Amino acid sequence: MTTGEPQLTPRGSDLVDKGLAGGKVGTFAGAVLGVSCVAPGYTLTASIGLIVAAVGLKMPAIFIAGFIPMFLTAYAYRELNSRAPDCGASFTWSTKAFGPYVGWMCGWGMVLATIIVLSNLAAIAVEYFYLFLSQLLGIPGIDDLADNKAVNIATTLVFIALATYISSRGISTSEKLQYGLVGFQMVVLVLFAGMAIYKSVTHPATFDGQTLSESFSFDWFNPLHGIAITAFVVGLTGSIFAFWGWDTCLTLGEESKDPQKTPGRAGLLAVITILGTYLLVSVAVMMYAGVGDKGIGLGNEDNGENVFKPLADPVLGKWLGLLLFLAIFASSAASLQTTFLPAARAMLAMGAYGAFPKRLASVHPRYLGPTYATVVAGVITAVFYAVMKVVSEKALMDTVAALGIMICWYYGITAFACIWFFRRELFDNAKNIVYKFICPLIGGVILVLVFVISVGEAWAAGPVLTEVDVAGHPINLHAPGVVFYISVGLLLAGAVLMYVQRSRHPSFFRGETLSRETPPLTDDLEQVP
Repeated sequence: MTTGEPQLTPRGSDLVDKGLAGGKVGTFAGAVLGVSCVAPGYTLTASIGLIVAAVGLKMPAIFIAGFIPMFLTAYAYRELNSRAPDCGASFTWSTKAFGPYVGWMCGWGMVLATIIVLSNLAAIAVEYFYLFLSQLLGIPGIDDLADNKAVNIATTLVFIALATYISSRGISTSEKLQYGLVGFQMVVLVLFAGMAIYKSVTHPATFDGQTLSESFSFDWFNPLHGIAITAFVVGLTGSIFAFWGWDTCLTLGEESKDPQKTPGRAGLLAVITILGTYLLVSVAVMMYAGVGDKGIGLGNEDNGENVFKPLADPVLGKWLGLLLFLAIFASSAASLQTTFLPAARAMLAMGAYGAFPKRLASVHPRYLGPTYATVVAGVITAVFYAVMKVVSEKALMDTVAALGIMICWYYGITAFACIWFFRRELFDNAKNIVYKFICPLIGGVILVLVFVISVGEAWAAGPVLTEVDVAGHPINLHAPGVVFYISVGLLLAGAVLMYVQRSRHPSFFRGETLSRETPPLTDDLEQVP
């Protein structure tokens, strides 16, 4: 394994140099990679239908509500990274705070989340690829190929293979590709939002003689009025999913120009940029299409998994609408490639410390990236997607809901890990009180509450089975829904795998490879070859 240039490592720390290419990512590049991983175009496509179905016109308020725990948790990530920059991020920090068992489960949740997202991204990429071809060639039947399971799965596997190949060639290749893809999708989204707002005033959308368009209202931004608690939580789960991926910046800490500062700044810049984009687009589509269940209304179940498909031509016209399809395809394809970065680096770190098989800790001698871990992530993603496509009729919506639960799991652990990690210095000054205690505490509590309620909703969403007791009386029993099996089921499977790994490589679980020692302040730095 190649170690590359010497890295700044806190004196006395047990964090190891994993051989990644150092000094490659600056603040702006990190923010671009974070935005790319979130993929606003793809995310809005996948989440608007879910959120509108839950809260209607309160969608902007739900995006703000979802932003709050993400923003507060971002400070926890920033503070942890400034003291212990490591590509394992949540896995490494939760291990040092709470020990190997909590750390392993946190890392497992992080890896699962990225695998689920990768499968979602592939699904959106395939759909918009065929939509784009259909519009470009003027052949309506081409877009129906995305609904053919065999064609869909085959095309998806090709996309996953291409993304795996690009990601395996190191951070420099990924970074250069993202500038064009992210810039293109953001320009098209802003153009689309502007035209939607303009046409909502000049040419309101109608269906059967009824106006669908809505007049702008500041009440859309108020999460404290007009939303039932269960609807709020369902919508919030979708909103939290919509912000997932900004922490990619933190997994690139060892490859950043200033590992202590750059990733945290990039993460905050990314999450604020994403919020602005979501609010602009959500307001625009509600003003033009409304939230009704007819025609192009956002509440129409036929539009739930792809809200931009019926809106592209009415808002932008045929040829500019083609640009929107291309932008969503570029968004999902770019994020498909970028999302391999945190997946592979989490697996790399877990392999380096002995939590996963050591083979995953290998780094390519030329590209200085976790090539083997990237390929493993690609193979697992391909299998997961194929299985979900076969067993679930609503694979996209089910995996989005499951992902929201998974995000709450490992983000919440990370938020509380920040408090415990810095427990001896929390009240040394006002800055520590705010950024190392209050912000992580509030963010963590919100995420835990959403996790608990969402798991309950996932359980209750299953079919009702009627049984008969010994006296002949009917008994209604709830069977868990698909979302419950994906989220909680996979977490429990992780607990089993954890004990298997402990039996094979116990050193990590004895605290020998990654201790609960808190690294000293970054003033005490030295060059470690």
